[in-house]
Amino acid sequence: MLCSSRQLAGLTIGIALAGFASAQTIQINRDNKTIAISTTDEATATADLAAITIGFEIFGPDSRTVYADGGKLSHAILEALHTAGIDDKAIESSVQGVERNTDFADKDTAEQRAKRQFVFRQSWEVNVTPQSAAEAIRVSVAVGANKSGAIDWRFSGRKDLQAKAAGNALVKAREVAARMADGLHVKLGALIYASNETPNTKLYFARPSQGMVLNSESASLSTVIVSPTIEIRPQTVREEATVYAVFAIE
Repeated sequence: MLCSSRQLAGLTIGIALAGFASAQTIQINRDNKTIAISTTDEATATADLAAITIGFEIFGPDSRTVYADGGKLSHAILEALHTAGIDDKAIESSVQGVERNTDFADKDTAEQRAKRQFVFRQSWEVNVTPQSAAEAIRVSVAVGANKSGAIDWRFSGRKDLQAKAAGNALVKAREVAARMADGLHVKLGALIYASNETPNTKLYFARPSQGMVLNSESASLSTVIVSPTIEIRPQTVREEATVYAVFAIE
């Protein structure tokens, strides 16, 4: 009886859990003729979540001044995100803090260094749909988020994608086993054991992560950037799975 990929994926997981102990008792001998296959395959889907880094970096002559300016900019960015329709629950703080600045260019004058004695940095992870990603970046940059734009693409149905990858690998295992059986001039029998090994379960992307980081000098509290919304397209997410399958031969 033929099974769909989804049914095979469920069978893979079910046998792996229920038959783990029995795997230790599988014997390959003259009385127990089997073909064992280990195969790897993948499943793909278009990312449906965009985790965007939104942040800024500003400088000041002392910690008190730069902290006050940072607070104003922080509120302005969050207000812009809220105005764009992004809820608080979709915004998570990543980094924030004030520290003495030690990164000066050799060409900086004493006056320039005096104005940049301390640095305030803050960033958030903003989770939105791919369709909202560009607007979230645009409104943030417009009010001064000068360290923004990197995107970590994700897929909400990752477990289902993993199961599909395992199912695809199991189908592939049967195809390989069938070719081996033909070469041995025997008939391939039923699947008697399967284990989802998944040694390399992780996300793969079709191309490098999209993103941009603006130069820290490109925006300030007194500067408002008005720009068109950039074009962003979601990436393809890939899940890889490896299965170990044992088939009877007749």
